[in-house]
Amino acid sequence: MVPPKPVLVALGCVPGLLAVLALVMCAAGVDRSAARGTAPPPVAARITVPRPVARPPIVPRTAWLDAASTREQPPPRYDDRVVAVFIHHTDSPSDYDCADVPRVIRDVYAGQTGAKDWDDIGYNFLVDRCGTIYEGRAGGVDRPVTGAHTQGFNHRSAGIAAIGTFTAGSQVPKAMTDAIARLVAWKLGLGGVDPRGTVRLVSSNSLSRYAAGTAAVLSTVSGHDAAFMTSCPGAALSARLPEIRDLAARIQGR
Repeated sequence: MVPPKPVLVALGCVPGLLAVLALVMCAAGVDRSAARGTAPPPVAARITVPRPVARPPIVPRTAWLDAASTREQPPPRYDDRVVAVFIHHTDSPSDYDCADVPRVIRDVYAGQTGAKDWDDIGYNFLVDRCGTIYEGRAGGVDRPVTGAHTQGFNHRSAGIAAIGTFTAGSQVPKAMTDAIARLVAWKLGLGGVDPRGTVRLVSSNSLSRYAAGTAAVLSTVSGHDAAFMTSCPGAALSARLPEIRDLAARIQGR
């Protein structure tokens, strides 16, 4: 499969079929370095011993991706570990019925694999307003799957998308942030990474905030806007990141 061209992303993100009519998407495209299968850039992180915590319930892809919607795609790509998490929002309506979330995620998948010609949905996980966690990108929730969520920093990171729009003044459901914290605690705990810490990541794409090859010290739990020129995950959700980090650390027993 010919790797997709990098996509310059404007502020915000529009999921699903709406992406056909919009020029803004939260998730940035697959890095060319990842698509070619070259070695990921070096990383330094405050990694101690694993902090295993119970894996939260995660709804599998088969619950939202039906045979009629599935597109042909190459095998998943993997890194050696996950040392950072990037938080996104989908910039879609927030007043959805949680029973309709599989359709919403299917629309995100259709927009990214259709109009954008990506190989799969970019996010590793998605979380709805009721606190339900969904598997996003294929490859195994417990494995370090290389995502396509944060251009320049897809290696050794996981992307979590909060389904909805969380710009300034928006309400962010506690069930959603609690679920994100549980997911962060588990995913980073597999590698002993402190959710309140920092990590040194090297950009692989100059369309990010950092030129390719530049080292950046970022929070181990960061908003998309820390690495890319975007307003994602929205001011309201960004304001909740300290709370998410603290709760994730407590769940890890720190």
